[in-house]
Amino acid sequence: MLFKSNILRNLNNAELWRGGQGLCRYDTIGIVGTRSGGLPALLILLLCGVPLTAQSAGQDPVTVSADHPRLLLRPARLRLLRRERQRTSARWQQLQLFIAGHAPLPEPAFAEALYYQVSGDAAAGKRAIAAALGGSSDLRQQALVFDWCQDLLNDAQRRELTARLEKGLAEPPSDSIPATRSRAFAAIALYDHVPEIPQRELNRIVHTWWQGKMVPAIEQGRNAIPREDEYPLFELLHAIRDTANLDLRDACPRFFRDLPLAHLMSYYPAIYQAPENDYRIGVSPKVGPPDLRQAALSRAAGLAMVAYDVNAQETQYLQGWLMHDRFILRGTFGAPYEFLWANPYQPGLSYFLVPLVYHNTDTGKLFVRSSWDDTAEWFGYFDGVMQMFADGRVTVLDPRLLAKPSSLQGAVVCFGASTGKFQVNLTEEQEVFILGLKPKAPYLVEIDDEEMFEAPADTGGILELTDVPHGKPIGIRLKPE
Repeated sequence: MLFKSNILRNLNNAELWRGGQGLCRYDTIGIVGTRSGGLPALLILLLCGVPLTAQSAGQDPVTVSADHPRLLLRPARLRLLRRERQRTSARWQQLQLFIAGHAPLPEPAFAEALYYQVSGDAAAGKRAIAAALGGSSDLRQQALVFDWCQDLLNDAQRRELTARLEKGLAEPPSDSIPATRSRAFAAIALYDHVPEIPQRELNRIVHTWWQGKMVPAIEQGRNAIPREDEYPLFELLHAIRDTANLDLRDACPRFFRDLPLAHLMSYYPAIYQAPENDYRIGVSPKVGPPDLRQAALSRAAGLAMVAYDVNAQETQYLQGWLMHDRFILRGTFGAPYEFLWANPYQPGLSYFLVPLVYHNTDTGKLFVRSSWDDTAEWFGYFDGVMQMFADGRVTVLDPRLLAKPSSLQGAVVCFGASTGKFQVNLTEEQEVFILGLKPKAPYLVEIDDEEMFEAPADTGGILELTDVPHGKPIGIRLKPE
């Protein structure tokens, strides 16, 4: 049985999500009428200093109500991490080894501040502050240090970090997910320390950037969230939900319900062995040596997805995929992320139960595996790129040059750009996918001994045929309507 995102089509976009923070949703308020006593409500809000950017558009202002530490280390997670220290878990020992040995850390402010929050070692916190005030620190790390090391900052350091965060927020905003995440971190860290600017930036991020740009792009099936941006996206989702009690997923629940399985199926089967640990390598349009930093962030993204919604079946499958000791991030870059997000006590489901075919009609992506073994063959069509993985290597396919269908364990893939006629002989487990068609265009389909019918290609130009007879040679003819 295929897993298809269209089983979720009947979900109401106003559905409440049940996550670690309980039920949450957006409500809107308007500024109308007058208070009893005669002063207009709008004037009262102005006199009280309440920012009106979001309210003037009939939207809730985004407010932060959490104490420091606010970013990523909410009480439940901090308790878990401190228990990991008490248990001297392998993940804690790895981070402690790097900190105690003064290893050269790629993100020293982040790693030292995390260590300080868990251990209470003030020396580590002071090193984090020094790193954040150094010339190579970025806005994200500066915000984390301001938030996580707040009680160690002296007046001069607090003024300097505040000025740096304000300067970062004064820069023209970028629509990129990593840049927006970093600006959100800065705004949340500064909230209650600087008037107006943090809330104005959070209003912009939630209402203008997310609701105004990202959500429409996701709904249109565009590649709004590249795979390499999944980790910064989930840092942003955690930060907004933890501090403002807003679940940004509510605007497009079908996409986010589907995302953990999309993430899981978009790994190449083979394991990459590196000196520090083994890696699973996520798909990339570019063929070449794997980017191990990106591989580490891909694992961190999966761990952060599980932490965001531990009860969803999809994330439990992903948890089952992630909880193998050989893939624990042990390098200086990955170890802080591994310790921050991994929860080995969270039950997971066996990913061997996940169907071998993943087709998402909303995003126009197709992933097919021959099995869940590391030696499996794998086919992927994503973001306009078609690839085959076999015998330990990736091959980029050109559908214009492929006349014969490709047969895998769960699917037969035909290439519709070169011909409108196909001959298939399906096993009981296989379905038919025709690729290379015009996105969302209608086609007339004729199957031997069946009546002609009309069917549309999806957002990626994929047409799925589920009613092709099995166990005998069958001809399929296809033409645009």
